[in-house]
Amino acid sequence: MKIFYAIQATGNGHISRAVQLYPYLQKFGEVDFFLSGNNASLDINLPIKFKSAGCSLHYSKCGGLNYWDIVKNVNPKQIYKDADILPLKNYDVVINDFDSITALACKMQKVHSVQFGHQASFLSPLTPRPEKKSLMGEMILKHYAPSPKHIGLHFDKYDDFIFPPVIKDEIVNADPKNKGHITVYLPSFQQDCLEKAFNKLSNLSFHWFLNDIQTTHTIKNITYYPVNQAYFNESLINCEGIITGGGFETPSEALYLGKKILSIPIRKHYEQECNAAALKKLGVPVLYDVGDDFDLIIENWLTSPIQYPKMKANNIPETLQYLFDTYNDK
Repeated sequence: MKIFYAIQATGNGHISRAVQLYPYLQKFGEVDFFLSGNNASLDINLPIKFKSAGCSLHYSKCGGLNYWDIVKNVNPKQIYKDADILPLKNYDVVINDFDSITALACKMQKVHSVQFGHQASFLSPLTPRPEKKSLMGEMILKHYAPSPKHIGLHFDKYDDFIFPPVIKDEIVNADPKNKGHITVYLPSFQQDCLEKAFNKLSNLSFHWFLNDIQTTHTIKNITYYPVNQAYFNESLINCEGIITGGGFETPSEALYLGKKILSIPIRKHYEQECNAAALKKLGVPVLYDVGDDFDLIIENWLTSPIQYPKMKANNIPETLQYLFDTYNDK
């Protein structure tokens, strides 16, 4: 069997999931990957056969999306060209992890596909949403990468086609400890937006992962790390808690490890607002704006007890078997 797997590289989570799935997919056949977008900062140890600049996210300085930069970097002519030359008819199965170019190529070439991943879970009205829904956000989730089949991943089984998160082997097999530090991963925030707040908490140690850091170094109570999977796994496994965005993969792993979580969803990012609504249902505190009292909020968060439900890890062979068994089931 020949398998085409499209990865949306607007962040690291999609890549991390694909890396974990790859050895399991190989048991079903030969896999070629398509990387769409250029926001990811992880090393990609996968057989990437096709690439496209696609549509990538751009952030404002302190925690929001920059829609102007997003729009001005989209090239519709190139997107249609990239979709047209993808040889999808050479593949038996097309798996799409929320990539618009692959969805367009399937439509143009009349090729069947399955949307597989976290965003597919939002095709169910039962999946948590914020109190104030966004019409544009809902349209993007439903129409950005449409497929005739969909298999979702989320924190809980909100619908019959939604499965647990794909948790990396390094996390599943870990022996978590509390070595007292706070792990920080907030890619939409630049360094000077949060540094003063962390420095105020001189009794705490922070492991801060930033895209523009090249080498690990410590200044005062902050150790700055480059975005590196091995470093991050070790920090997360041994942290007291993690401050992160409203993404999916990192909160899933933290929940699996039983770590304290403080979620700060990216402003005007509807999917993250939806994830934040789901996290709040699980008892995770969510902060929508970072102000002058951020240090006090962190202190209060650390002293508050947690009662999160135990997160399940995906049974990957079972989920993939379901995917292939139902792929052409009309």
